[in-house]
Amino acid sequence: MKYLIFILFLASVGSILFGYLIATEDAQKYIGFGVIGLFLVVFPLFSWYRWKDKNMKDYLLTKENLDKMRENQNNKKV
Repeated sequence: MKYLIFILFLASVGSILFGYLIATEDAQKYIGFGVIGLFLVVFPLFSWYRWKDKNMKDYLLTKENLDKMRENQNNKKV
């Protein structure tokens, strides 16, 4: 999966650069497709790939997590 994301990222960046470097009437379309590819395809795939095995409760500010954070801060001060 990470290779697919990397290939799509390179294709999107390549499309953006190609759009800047050529001097035709379709240059803006290449830039636009590159930006759409980055923000509607590559970024969501990357986010899903990085967060698929994570537990969301570990990242929420619940009472238990706040207590753990305070306990860790107190342990660092000592």
